Amino acid sequence: MTTRGIEWLSAAADDPAACRATWADDPRALYVLAAGRFFDVVTVDQRVGMEVFDQLLRRGLPFGPVVLDQKARRVGFFLGSRSEETFSHHLAQEVGAPPPYRYLSQGSVVVVPGPMPLTGDRYQWLRAPTRRPIVNPLRPVALATMLIASAELLARVDSYSERYPSAADFALRGFERTTTDAG
Repeated sequence: MTTRGIEWLSAAADDPAACRATWADDPRALYVLAAGRFFDVVTVDQRVGMEVFDQLLRRGLPFGPVVLDQKARRVGFFLGSRSEETFSHHLAQEVGAPPPYRYLSQGSVVVVPGPMPLTGDRYQWLRAPTRRPIVNPLRPVALATMLIASAELLARVDSYSERYPSAADFALRGFERTTTDAG
């Protein structure tokens, strides 16, 4: 995380100077920040969240900081504050049903790792803030779209696993079809 990222993130604290001092003393220290003033956070199950993160990254879609809570097995996507209406609107526009999620805004808090968490720490930055995020109205749209697409992809993968529990079953069914088609 850059100094500008620390400045932006710590600005959400009740006492930004105390937050920065905590991280200066221990860059792994956790801090509880209020959501709703500088950012909102959408949290989802880790499996869906990791797929969403991967899809956003690979497709070059706009998104902000992303945090992982390994113990709770949840991923949090930071959006600009007051993005809930846009996010919900675009989520409702998608064809599929959204997976369960939590939207954290005014009145909520989020635990964030310090600027330099270590591998194995409960909280990790998948994408740490590097500066004050540029306001981008497409972030909630991209997140809503990829959230549903990723949930549908994982549901399809799960049904595939039920249909073909092992590689041997897959190969056997493919062989049976080839034999039946030829015969």
